[in-house]
Amino acid sequence: MTKNPPQGSKARLAAAASIAAAVLIAAIPARADNVAIQYGLTLAGLPIGTASMTGSVTRESYKLDVQARMTGLAGMLTSGRGAGVATGANAGGKLLPATYALSSGGGSQVYTVQMALKAGDVAAVEINPPLDVKVDRVPVLDSHKRGVVDPVSALLFPVAGRGPLLEPASCDRTIPVFDGAGRFDVTLSYTGKKDVDVPGYKGPVVVCSARYTPISGHRTGRKATQFMADNRDMEAWLAPVESAHTLVPVRIAVRTMVGSTVIEATKFSITRTADAGGAPTATAARATPAEQQRN
Repeated sequence: MTKNPPQGSKARLAAAASIAAAVLIAAIPARADNVAIQYGLTLAGLPIGTASMTGSVTRESYKLDVQARMTGLAGMLTSGRGAGVATGANAGGKLLPATYALSSGGGSQVYTVQMALKAGDVAAVEINPPLDVKVDRVPVLDSHKRGVVDPVSALLFPVAGRGPLLEPASCDRTIPVFDGAGRFDVTLSYTGKKDVDVPGYKGPVVVCSARYTPISGHRTGRKATQFMADNRDMEAWLAPVESAHTLVPVRIAVRTMVGSTVIEATKFSITRTADAGGAPTATAARATPAEQQRN
């Protein structure tokens, strides 16, 4: 089981995270793709909230911020808000997270996670409030915290090399995710391509089916865990971010025990920064002529 660090280590964790974040942010070159995507959330076809993903992405590094807010009845019945941020390096198409922070809930019911990583291995974790001890919780081993990405970094899909982005190989991968409390794998498989027309992007996307495999930190007695492990009705639609040679989600659909949840882009914007001293250049993301021809 992942343990919270003693009080004396909190300062070290904060210092390590701050230094790593500063180094990673400074390492983002003047020329980067600034991603800004707005999403709508629905459950069983009914709108329940909004979300956003913003940040800077290059072939070498990234900083990503994700926020979500429940609205209407869903917002009244739940804590309603969540925010996560991650920084890290992109090493030849492989993400190496450095820092991750999550805050969810509201009022007196706030849950936070802070995590520092080194070359994709978890170095320190702080969770507040601490997890309750449960006899059916699968223990987290040290090996489960090596070579992982955090849940925010998992929303970036870098592709190695300089080949086309909208190909089967861009889907076919297993993503090892550690969220601070547990480890799970998400396995993606190519199923095809579709055309989308979202404000800011019109063109093809690659469609990946997804499978969830719990590894540790979960509770074996939870029906929801088994349901998700057996779930074959999950997919992600990924759009290209050309200069960073990565993909980002424009649609994620997951069947849950209470209906299908869909997170779908309502606005898609890529703003490429100019060279040092220049002004940012706003560009609407679009499929390249080669991609349109391949599609």
